[in-house]
Amino acid sequence: MKIFSTILFTICILNFSHAQVRKNVFFEQNSLVNKFHTIDELEGLKKGELIKLYAARVKEITTVIPYLALTNEAGVTLSDIGIKEDSNHLKSLDKHHISNNDSLESTNNLITEFIPYADTEKIVWAILYFEEVIKKIRIGANGNF
Repeated sequence: MKIFSTILFTICILNFSHAQVRKNVFFEQNSLVNKFHTIDELEGLKKGELIKLYAARVKEITTVIPYLALTNEAGVTLSDIGIKEDSNHLKSLDKHHISNNDSLESTNNLITEFIPYADTEKIVWAILYFEEVIKKIRIGANGNF
Protein backbone atom coordinates (compact mmCIF):
# COMPACT_ATOMS: atom_id res chain seq x y z
CA MET A 1 0.00 0.00 0.00
CA LYS A 2 2.89 2.33 0.80
CA ILE A 3 4.41 1.76 -2.65
CA PHE A 4 1.07 2.55 -4.29
CA SER A 5 0.78 5.78 -2.27
CA THR A 6 4.33 6.78 -3.21
CA ILE A 7 3.69 6.13 -6.91
CA LEU A 8 0.41 8.03 -6.82
CA PHE A 9 2.06 10.97 -5.04
CA THR A 10 4.91 11.02 -7.58
CA ILE A 11 2.48 11.01 -10.50
CA CYS A 12 0.52 13.89 -8.96
CA ILE A 13 3.69 15.92 -8.42
CA LEU A 14 4.88 15.29 -11.98
CA ASN A 15 1.50 16.28 -13.42
CA PHE A 16 1.38 19.40 -11.26
CA SER A 17 4.91 20.46 -12.18
CA HIS A 18 4.23 19.86 -15.88
CA ALA A 19 1.11 22.01 -15.64
CA GLN A 20 3.13 24.72 -13.93
CA VAL A 21 5.71 24.76 -16.72
CA ARG A 22 3.06 25.08 -19.45
CA LYS A 23 0.88 27.74 -17.76
CA ASN A 24 1.73 30.32 -20.38
CA VAL A 25 0.43 28.20 -23.29
CA PHE A 26 -2.98 29.01 -24.73
CA PHE A 27 -3.81 25.39 -25.61
CA GLU A 28 -1.91 22.15 -26.10
CA GLN A 29 -1.72 19.81 -29.09
CA ASN A 30 -3.58 17.10 -27.14
CA SER A 31 -6.69 19.34 -27.28
CA LEU A 32 -6.82 18.97 -31.05
CA VAL A 33 -8.42 16.36 -33.27
CA ASN A 34 -5.85 14.34 -35.19
CA LYS A 35 -8.07 12.76 -37.86
CA PHE A 36 -10.89 13.90 -40.08
CA HIS A 37 -13.47 11.54 -41.53
CA THR A 38 -15.52 10.95 -44.64
CA ILE A 39 -19.24 10.36 -44.48
CA ASP A 40 -18.67 6.71 -45.45
CA GLU A 41 -16.25 6.18 -42.56
CA LEU A 42 -18.68 7.76 -40.10
CA GLU A 43 -21.65 5.78 -41.38
CA GLY A 44 -19.67 2.59 -40.69
CA LEU A 45 -19.24 3.44 -36.99
CA LYS A 46 -21.46 2.56 -34.07
CA LYS A 47 -23.31 5.31 -32.22
CA GLY A 48 -20.98 5.10 -29.19
CA GLU A 49 -17.94 5.70 -31.39
CA LEU A 50 -19.69 8.59 -33.09
CA ILE A 51 -20.47 10.21 -29.76
CA LYS A 52 -16.78 10.07 -28.78
CA LEU A 53 -15.84 11.76 -32.07
CA TYR A 54 -18.59 14.33 -31.56
CA ALA A 55 -17.30 15.16 -28.06
CA ALA A 56 -13.69 15.47 -29.26
CA ARG A 57 -14.68 17.97 -31.96
CA VAL A 58 -16.74 20.03 -29.53
CA LYS A 59 -13.70 20.05 -27.21
CA GLU A 60 -11.37 21.40 -29.89
CA ILE A 61 -13.76 24.09 -31.04
CA THR A 62 -14.53 25.33 -27.52
CA THR A 63 -10.84 25.25 -26.59
CA VAL A 64 -9.49 27.13 -29.60
CA ILE A 65 -12.24 29.70 -30.35
CA PRO A 66 -11.44 32.09 -27.46
CA TYR A 67 -7.87 32.48 -28.75
CA LEU A 68 -8.62 32.65 -32.45
CA ALA A 69 -7.73 36.33 -32.83
CA LEU A 70 -4.36 35.59 -31.18
CA THR A 71 -3.44 32.17 -32.59
CA ASN A 72 -4.84 29.03 -34.11
CA GLU A 73 -1.76 26.93 -33.35
CA ALA A 74 -1.19 24.67 -30.35
CA GLY A 75 1.71 25.29 -28.01
CA VAL A 76 1.88 29.06 -28.58
CA THR A 77 2.92 30.96 -25.46
CA LEU A 78 2.12 34.47 -24.32
CA SER A 79 5.62 35.65 -25.17
CA ASP A 80 5.43 34.06 -28.65
CA ILE A 81 2.83 36.67 -29.61
CA GLY A 82 4.31 39.55 -27.64
CA ILE A 83 2.27 39.39 -24.44
CA LYS A 84 4.28 40.00 -21.30
CA GLU A 85 4.33 36.96 -19.02
CA ASP A 86 3.58 38.83 -15.82
CA SER A 87 1.64 37.44 -12.89
CA ASN A 88 -1.65 39.08 -13.95
CA HIS A 89 -1.55 37.58 -17.44
CA LEU A 90 -0.51 34.17 -16.11
CA LYS A 91 -3.29 34.24 -13.48
CA SER A 92 -5.85 35.23 -16.09
CA LEU A 93 -4.78 32.44 -18.43
CA ASP A 94 -4.71 29.92 -15.58
CA LYS A 95 -8.21 30.95 -14.44
CA HIS A 96 -9.46 30.52 -17.99
CA HIS A 97 -7.87 27.06 -18.25
CA ILE A 98 -9.56 26.00 -15.00
CA SER A 99 -12.97 27.35 -16.02
CA ASN A 100 -12.62 25.89 -19.52
CA ASN A 101 -11.79 22.45 -18.06
CA ASP A 102 -14.86 22.67 -15.82
CA SER A 103 -16.98 23.74 -18.79
CA LEU A 104 -15.62 20.94 -20.98
CA GLU A 105 -16.39 18.40 -18.27
CA SER A 106 -19.95 19.70 -17.99
CA THR A 107 -20.36 19.75 -21.77
CA ASN A 108 -19.00 16.22 -22.06
CA ASN A 109 -21.47 15.05 -19.41
CA LEU A 110 -24.28 16.69 -21.37
CA ILE A 111 -23.11 15.08 -24.61
CA THR A 112 -22.90 11.60 -23.08
CA GLU A 113 -26.30 12.08 -21.46
CA PHE A 114 -28.31 13.45 -24.40
CA ILE A 115 -26.58 12.81 -27.73
CA PRO A 116 -27.32 9.04 -27.61
CA TYR A 117 -30.97 10.04 -28.17
CA ALA A 118 -30.10 11.81 -31.43
CA ASP A 119 -30.58 10.14 -34.78
CA THR A 120 -27.34 8.60 -36.00
CA GLU A 121 -27.45 10.51 -39.30
CA LYS A 122 -27.72 13.80 -37.39
CA ILE A 123 -24.68 12.89 -35.29
CA VAL A 124 -22.77 12.11 -38.49
CA TRP A 125 -23.88 15.44 -40.01
CA ALA A 126 -22.81 17.31 -36.86
CA ILE A 127 -19.37 15.65 -36.84
CA LEU A 128 -18.83 16.55 -40.49
CA TYR A 129 -19.95 20.11 -39.78
CA PHE A 130 -17.63 20.41 -36.75
CA GLU A 131 -14.74 19.06 -38.83
CA GLU A 132 -15.34 21.73 -41.47
CA VAL A 133 -15.31 24.40 -38.76
CA ILE A 134 -12.06 22.96 -37.36
CA LYS A 135 -10.47 22.97 -40.83
CA LYS A 136 -11.42 26.64 -41.24
CA ILE A 137 -9.98 27.45 -37.81
CA ARG A 138 -6.72 25.69 -38.71
CA ILE A 139 -6.44 27.52 -42.03
CA GLY A 140 -6.34 30.76 -40.08
CA ALA A 141 -6.81 34.37 -41.05
CA ASN A 142 -4.36 34.11 -43.96
CA GLY A 143 -6.05 31.11 -45.57
CA ASN A 144 -8.81 31.01 -48.13
CA PHE A 145 -12.27 31.04 -46.64
